[in-house]
Order: sequence, then C-alpha cells, then structure tokens
Amino acid sequence: MAFSPLNWFWGLFSLDIGIDLGTANTLINIRGKGIVINEPSWVALEKRTREPVAIGGQAKAMVGRTPANVIALRPLRDGVISDYDVTQAMLEYFIGKAHQQSIVPLPKPRIVVGIPSGASEVEKRAVYDAAMAAGAREVNMIHETAAAAIGAGLPVNDVQGVMIVDIGGGTTEVALIAMGGIVVSRSLRVAGDELDQDIINYIRNKYNLFIGERTAEKVKMTIGSAYPLKEEQTIDVRGRNLVTGLPEAIEISSIEIREAISSSIAVIVKTIRDALDEAPPEVLSDLFDSGICLAGGSAQLKNLAERLSEDLKIRAWVAEDPMTCVARGCGMVLESKNEFSGFLVGLEREPVKRTLI
Repeated sequence: MAFSPLNWFWGLFSLDIGIDLGTANTLINIRGKGIVINEPSWVALEKRTREPVAIGGQAKAMVGRTPANVIALRPLRDGVISDYDVTQAMLEYFIGKAHQQSIVPLPKPRIVVGIPSGASEVEKRAVYDAAMAAGAREVNMIHETAAAAIGAGLPVNDVQGVMIVDIGGGTTEVALIAMGGIVVSRSLRVAGDELDQDIINYIRNKYNLFIGERTAEKVKMTIGSAYPLKEEQTIDVRGRNLVTGLPEAIEISSIEIREAISSSIAVIVKTIRDALDEAPPEVLSDLFDSGICLAGGSAQLKNLAERLSEDLKIRAWVAEDPMTCVARGCGMVLESKNEFSGFLVGLEREPVKRTLI
C-alpha cells in the first residue's frame, strides 16, 4: 500500500489491532497493550430477525440450553468464514469492545488478521471485507503459521530453518520457514473440533451415550492425550442414553479417549511428515537444532509433543502460552511491519473490465 500522510497521521492515535480470528476462539491484541480479548467464537442469534443476542463467552454458555427462538452457532468453520454477516457482527462487537480500552473516541484501526495458509481467494476476500465492514481503516492479512512463529519467538528472518505446527480448533497449519519466507506449508482441516467429534462418536458407539460438544471438549482437555500418561486418569461423563432416552453417567478412562482420537492424531502426524519429506535437506538438518514448535489451543493436548518426537525422530516442543501465539505475532507485525512485510498476504487484483467502442 502506498504511503498516505493521512493514514500516517491517524496511525499516531488509533488503536491498531492484531486479530486471531479462530474457529474456536477470537483473540484481540492491541498494539502497545497486548492481548485484551480472548473469547470463544460463538454468537447467539434470534432465529427470526438474525439479530445477535449474545457474543463470545456468553453465547458459548448458551450452547445446548437455548430456547426455541434462539440459536447458538460458530460463524467460522475449518478456519474460514461460513457465515459472513454473523462474522461481521462478531468482529464489530470485539473491535468495539477493544476500543472501550480508551476513554476518548479514536480513529478507525489498522488491522492485521491471521488466515489459514490453505485459504482460497474467495475466503481471503471474505475475511478482508468482514474486517473492513466491521470498522477497520486498513486490513493486512498474514498466514497463521507465520504469525504463530513470530509470536512464539522463532527466528523467522534467519538463514536457519524453523518449523511451526499451529493446531487450532478448525485447522492444523504446518510450515517450514527460513530467511523471511515460507519454504513448505501444509493446511489440514483436522484439528481440535475433529478430536471433539471423535470423542462424541466413540462414546455414542461404545456406550450408547449421547454427549454434547462442550462435554467432549472438557473430556479432551481434562484426560485426553496423544501418548501414554505416567498415570492414566478417569472422568465421569454425563449424557443421554440413546436406548432409554434417560440421563446417564459413565466413567471413562484416558486410555479410551486416546483410542478415540488416535486416527485424527495419526492424520496430523502424517501431514507433518509429508511437509518434512518435501523440505530441502539443508532446512531439514536445521530442525535437529531448532526442533518442531507447537502452537495453537489444541497443542495443549497432553503429551502431543512426546508423540511427535517419537514418531518423527525430531524434538518437538510446545510454545509458551500456545493459544495466544497467532495474536501475539499479529501484534508484533503491527509493531515492526517493515521487518515482517514479506509474510503479509495480499488479495489478487480483479481483472480490469474494458469496454470496446
């Protein structure tokens, strides 16, 4: 974007914002202040008018409990926008909430927002348009893997190659980065949501017990693991018996949950292995020093790093506060845009229509 004196002037006063627009959670990072919002990407709507009733944590608390005239949904699926109008309303709410950090009216913000590396031009345009319609003055996009690597503190501009695996709610993003650019990337629409669904299916098939998404997520975060635990754990799970139709509670073990999610974990491991297979030998050798960095909310799954280290024969490690890596990276891009400009993603220009006379 060409230099604009007016944009530069407003930039002195605006609250510039980095956004991790995630399938499961949306995080807002204000330049100079850090992460001020970390809320679930849920919106509760009045069915007839489609007007938002609640957004964020309040909306997620309504899941499975809404009256007949209200529906709770996530406007993003597999890392991309599935409902444009609801996403715009959600962004307007979060941006407005971020501006409440100031006691005086401020100009529209510049925004840096993370997108999946596998996003199509249509999906990129939807993110750009939604952010602009929600009140941005300028929108820049960055691949989530690059933002996560920057936020995790990896030396992305060095000659030595690094690897980032960002496992969120809707997508798993894999990238090898060296010399300020992405060398190899993979985007897989198997992540935290798929693990939750695996748990729902397993419990339904084995115990004839139907549980909701929130219960499955709680089970995953409490006793779920990708590799055997030193001490296996159990948890009580409550749901509806599909035979009797009555409430029922069962005890389930971490061994069973590991079995339930094993196929999805294997797909994630295979995707990382495919990226490694495509890596140049020099970059691959660098990984024996730097290892594989795990980011994203689902990177918090117990013993996931141990599973990857065992299967891939390369040390894997979890970034500090992995859920906030993308948002922190977007904020660092706002602070040093010139340093990380090579990672910004643009929209393809639409062809110029010419009229023949």
